Amino acid sequence: MTVHPEIAKVLATLPTPDHSTPPDPVTMRASEAERVPPLEERVPLHAVEDVTAATSAGEVPVRIYTPVEADSYGLLVYFHGGAFFSGSLDTHDGVARSLAKETGHEVVSVGYRLAPESAYPAGLQDCYGVLRWAAEHGADLKWDGGNLAVAGDSSGGNFVAGVTAMAHDDGFDRVTHQVLFYPSVDLDFDLDRYASLRENARGYGLETDALKPFNSFYLDSGADPSDPLVSPVKRADLSGLPSALVITAEYDPLRDEGERYGRRLAEAGVDTRVSRYAGANHGFVVNFAWLEECYRAFRETAEFLKRP
Repeated sequence: MTVHPEIAKVLATLPTPDHSTPPDPVTMRASEAERVPPLEERVPLHAVEDVTAATSAGEVPVRIYTPVEADSYGLLVYFHGGAFFSGSLDTHDGVARSLAKETGHEVVSVGYRLAPESAYPAGLQDCYGVLRWAAEHGADLKWDGGNLAVAGDSSGGNFVAGVTAMAHDDGFDRVTHQVLFYPSVDLDFDLDRYASLRENARGYGLETDALKPFNSFYLDSGADPSDPLVSPVKRADLSGLPSALVITAEYDPLRDEGERYGRRLAEAGVDTRVSRYAGANHGFVVNFAWLEECYRAFRETAEFLKRP
């Protein structure tokens, strides 16, 4: 299948990128903030509340999305993407709202610390800390004691894999599901590692040449690509991890590493579904959720969370 025609129209309007140097974090974050839609254009929910989670990593801002009024809910902790240096509670507000609406879970979105201002593993520790905080404060969150899921897109998917590994190694066995949208799970950007790095190198939004400069803030802050908490696909033993849904995009340089991670999970005995979205590109649940073909990822997530 070719790129979805509506996605192709947007891609055709993008300027020719210059990846010779890393982007400026301040400028890029400001540009992203300008594109956040006004509140009246967002998916309506019963309640959306900003609070501070007191965690083992310190105080972390979180945004809690309650889909409908009910006595109890499953919990889903969400980590936004942005190459570890961009993205925010606001830029990914639409994703969190759609996850809450379609799954019926209460969603806790994490405003973790970003590189380069905060060195590795600050962001990862924030995400893990909020997961533990959510479980510890289940009564306050009206957790029904059932699903405790984690989800994330792109670098947020990296954190999903890292957090579930940390939980397993700590003996914290309450996590029931993990959802990774087009995850970045291998920060070794050798072009020969995955065919998609060459097949989807240019013209699809995220470009292969951008991977090193965009991730340089995280790597230069102390994240070692050979460390399985940085490149989760390199974890030797993936057994015992929670059920996984790995969603990839056909026209994404990161497609094959995400799918390899899914295969490795399945080979380790983890209940895993890998779902490739035809015609889609990296970032589609953020940028193109208005297309039914892309919004379907939220409904697929909802179906996945119904599984034991």
